[in-house]
Amino acid sequence: MIKFFRRIRQNLLAENKFSKYLVYALGEIILVVIGILIAVSINNSNQKRIEKEKEQAYLIGLKREFQISKNKLAKLIEVNKHSYEGAKKIMGYIGHETALPTERQFSDLLYNSFAFDVAFNPNNSLLNEMISSGGLKGISNTELRIHLTNWISTLEDISKQEIDLGKQRERILDIFRANKHSIKTILDNTGVSAELALPGNKYNVSNLELLNSLTFENNMLIFILTGYATEQAHYNPLMNDIDIILGLIETEINE
Repeated sequence: MIKFFRRIRQNLLAENKFSKYLVYALGEIILVVIGILIAVSINNSNQKRIEKEKEQAYLIGLKREFQISKNKLAKLIEVNKHSYEGAKKIMGYIGHETALPTERQFSDLLYNSFAFDVAFNPNNSLLNEMISSGGLKGISNTELRIHLTNWISTLEDISKQEIDLGKQRERILDIFRANKHSIKTILDNTGVSAELALPGNKYNVSNLELLNSLTFENNMLIFILTGYATEQAHYNPLMNDIDIILGLIETEINE
């Protein structure tokens, strides 16, 4: 093909048809430019298609991750609420000598309120990989990209709040590490001792005296307030963030 066009140019020059040669040469240049533009356009289209496919893969993976994180958070909210609501029930007995719970009832309330740690552990493996590799730039939706960027810093704030809640929980448990009160009594009355095949309680210590302790009451109140704040100021807004992120992801996924 190149030889064919070269032969035409040579014939035109040989016949002294210089003007026609210029027109032809100009046309040939235009054809070459058009060919280059077409090649660049095809290359750009292929690149955009590859980037779009990669973005879709990211979006599908992120959707799966945030759905799992949402389920985890929903369960954690229930655990946290169950804990501080149990503590509130205990508070209802403090200062009411005529309406005290039985030792078993008190043990159940203590165990259900303080036996479980509260810590959010989201699925962030894909998001972390995207952030470290620069893959977050491949998310075309600016609002979604901003929410994903802010997600990590939000989790850091959540973690600080959970650490504070854990400290308040430990302060109450520290009361049972002293000589006057018994963790074993709680385990016996809740069936945990039998489940773990622990030996019987040789001291037979009652914990009901705690209902007359101002120290116990103060620690309980701080625990309740911290647990409630964790739910209202942290977990509920975090759940809203997840819903927003999932909604934005859904609008970008090509089903």
